[in-house]
Amino acid sequence: MLLLMIAAGLGLVTLLVVFFKPQIRQYAAGGVCQSAATLNGKTVLITGANTGIGKETALDLARRGARVIMACRDVDKGEEAAAGIRGAYPPALVEVRELDLADTCSIRAFAETLLREINQLHVLINNAGVMMCPYTKTVDGFEMHIGVNHLGHFLLTHLLIGLLKRSAPARIVVVSSLAHNFGWIRFHDLHSQGSYNSGLAYCQSKLANVLFARELARRLRGTEVTVNSVHPGTVNSDLTRHSTLMTIFFTVFAMFLKTPREGAQTSIYCALAEELHAISGKHFSDCAPAFVAPQGRSEETARRLWEVSCELLGVEWD
Repeated sequence: MLLLMIAAGLGLVTLLVVFFKPQIRQYAAGGVCQSAATLNGKTVLITGANTGIGKETALDLARRGARVIMACRDVDKGEEAAAGIRGAYPPALVEVRELDLADTCSIRAFAETLLREINQLHVLINNAGVMMCPYTKTVDGFEMHIGVNHLGHFLLTHLLIGLLKRSAPARIVVVSSLAHNFGWIRFHDLHSQGSYNSGLAYCQSKLANVLFARELARRLRGTEVTVNSVHPGTVNSDLTRHSTLMTIFFTVFAMFLKTPREGAQTSIYCALAEELHAISGKHFSDCAPAFVAPQGRSEETARRLWEVSCELLGVEWD
């Protein structure tokens, strides 16, 4: 009898899901960037643009006329993604450059070459990231989540900030996550050497993204360079590849998740929406202002993280 009731319940749930599929998909898709703004003559840099929301962001901004620089660790995959973008939109001005955010030497070499070859940068989208990977360290000895998701982008932004200021008005978009709500900056063990949990390490790095965006916005007041962080939503992408459980979960519940194109909408919105031209230091989700956890609003934590990041990377940033 119990098995029969369970089977009947599952059947009813399945029937309801099938019946309400359009409504479920519409709700799961979330907000859509409605801006008709074009980016003709503008240059955009997107990290991690070879897959997922990064690739979709690159495609959308290329369609709007931007020259899009796709900064990717795997150049072959980047070229494949660029070819796909050109196939979807032949006039696309997209180019692939090698950038490994887990190696500060790669970041510096990338920035040095870029600064020699371009004289304007209007949008920087810090999109690349790792999620729930086994305990590993970057080339420079940083725990991988905090090293790639935060410190790598911190250094990249530092090296390019002068170009962004000279290109003003300019925008910086930092891709964070709802996971920042569950993160804490563990200054006593930032690199998880004492204990390691991949989920908590990811949450810490996403909180660092929010804090970085807020502190950078404060320091950029009056420069016409704005910076905002975004939560793209729960996106069905290969970001979960390091977690078998998450991969299974995302496969089973794919209908309730965003596609990469849907997940890219808030990044696109923050990169070009006219109404955000003077908005900085905020957090967005579904193309609208979003809640920030109390630990993500702490000015003291943001400033301390800034100082620690500069010390770890050996940079001075006024």
